[in-house]
Amino acid sequence: MTYRKVNYEEVEQVSSAMHVLSDPLETEQVGVTVARCDPGWKSKPHDHTDNDHEEIYVLIEGEATVVVDDEPVSMETGDALWIPPASTRQIRNGDSESAFVLVSAPSIADDEGDGDEWLLSGFAG
Repeated sequence: MTYRKVNYEEVEQVSSAMHVLSDPLETEQVGVTVARCDPGWKSKPHDHTDNDHEEIYVLIEGEATVVVDDEPVSMETGDALWIPPASTRQIRNGDSESAFVLVSAPSIADDEGDGDEWLLSGFAG
């Protein structure tokens, strides 16, 4: 089989919101989590200095605030937020349910390049 499929709702929830998909999908270079956040839910403040992973938070439903290095960033459905590895981040959900897709990965910049370009081989479209 050349692919792996999982339904996030069948993956055990962590911290009462997070469905971490990397293990059941057996990913090697990317982390993917679906976070279904109840009203008033807050994640633990954390960073990714230890694994040097940058993250992208995509809010796919509702409204929420993500605090990055003590700066609140208001988000609404459709917003995407990039967070560098060393920055502390925390989701703070508001009065209604929200849903995020969280993606994390190590830098993919070419070691011989200037570091400002993404490797795009393999991307279609």
